Amino acid sequence: MPYIAGDRKELDGLIDRLAETIARRAGEGDSAAAFAGLLNYVCTRLALKVVRLKFGAMRYWLIAVVTGVFTNIADEFYRRVAVPYENKQLARHGDIDLYEEFGREISRK
Repeated sequence: MPYIAGDRKELDGLIDRLAETIARRAGEGDSAAAFAGLLNYVCTRLALKVVRLKFGAMRYWLIAVVTGVFTNIADEFYRRVAVPYENKQLARHGDIDLYEEFGREISRK
């Protein structure tokens, strides 16, 4: 979780406008998943622009930091959104039998 306090108010307005633009532009496409390319572009360009403005040239440690940030974003999103969604669907539709089988085997060891 990105625990920032004071900067949220200024950033949230900008983010909200950008999100509205992405949603609108994605709605103009033929696919419900059209937003994925736009979101990828925006996140990638934002990271690269911040690196350019703050540091000028790309360095290995910046690659490691930015990669780590994107990994943390993905992990946090999965933990906070995907896991509860998957658990709800699991309760609704049942588990895959082989997951249960492997789970029992692992528990016995």
